[in-house]
Amino acid sequence: MAKTWGACMRLPGGVVRYVDMDMDKWLEDIKSSETKKPMPILSFPGIQLIGAGVDDLVKDGGLQAKCLKALGDRYDMPATVTFMDLSVEAEAFGSPIRLSDDEVPPVLSNILKTDKDIDNLKIPAVGGARTGEYIKGVAEAKKLMPNKPVFAGAIGPFSLAGRLSGMTEIMIKSMTEPDSVIKVLEKCTAFLMEYIGAFKNAGADGVIIAEPAAGLLSPRLNAEFSVPYNRRIVDAVQDESFIVIYHNCGNVGPLIGDILAIGAKVLHFGNTANMEEILPQIPPDIVVMGNIDPASEFRQGTPESIAAATKALLTKCSKFSNFVLSSGCDIPPQSPLANISAFFSAADSFYV
Repeated sequence: MAKTWGACMRLPGGVVRYVDMDMDKWLEDIKSSETKKPMPILSFPGIQLIGAGVDDLVKDGGLQAKCLKALGDRYDMPATVTFMDLSVEAEAFGSPIRLSDDEVPPVLSNILKTDKDIDNLKIPAVGGARTGEYIKGVAEAKKLMPNKPVFAGAIGPFSLAGRLSGMTEIMIKSMTEPDSVIKVLEKCTAFLMEYIGAFKNAGADGVIIAEPAAGLLSPRLNAEFSVPYNRRIVDAVQDESFIVIYHNCGNVGPLIGDILAIGAKVLHFGNTANMEEILPQIPPDIVVMGNIDPASEFRQGTPESIAAATKALLTKCSKFSNFVLSSGCDIPPQSPLANISAFFSAADSFYV
């Protein structure tokens, strides 16, 4: 069957069958459009629209879908981006986390303290802990929004290894005990390939892989401990109906060449990156997204300040056909809706 934009079709008897979207065409349409809709990482602020707390949301896939639908109804985005909860995979491995009604869950402590801990670390079953709810959330969101791409969210392998091992510890071991780091990375990568594959089977049109810890690495260490493992995931899941967005909110300037080697069709960079300097280094067939500051603008700014920041970024970067306006990272849950609305309004006004 030919690829189609419509994500579902009704068959005789009222049966609905989902049809893969042509995500390569979706990307081409974005690049060729003279006016580009913003695609921020906007999910958790939807709690303000549905009257829920973050602690409720991260445990309930159905509530997640309801939240995303409320945001999709309010803001005109080219796709729906699910939750960037970088604790869910670590929790599945056994890491302790803290839940609260207004904060994305943090990982409280590392669980890999010795070589024996690494050897005994079991790769968890996909669907365990809260991973099943996140898979359910994607499936339910796709049912609610069948004609719009839905992107799942997952942590990157080095960033997951850092949460399991401790960031300071894994940075040191990357230089002093590389073999032990590789053991952890192999287990993390094996799990993430299965987890992202489950998102794909649930109807997701792509995934955002968040690999912020790689921004702390030198180019040599990034090339050794992050790039090949992300590349393995991309090779396993990315095709014309499922695309990978690689997110890194660290110091990506020195890492661009190796980041390109990962093979993701979309790159998403944080607000520390100078987009105007980075964009000329990216091939025009790769979409690049970023990077209004989620903390100082979306959370702590004003409608006037975020409008000015949005206009300034578009003035610098809209000349690149592969640039799409976004937030620098996920937007905090309690970010004022007035600031989010001002961001979208400023983008709309720019292209008038």
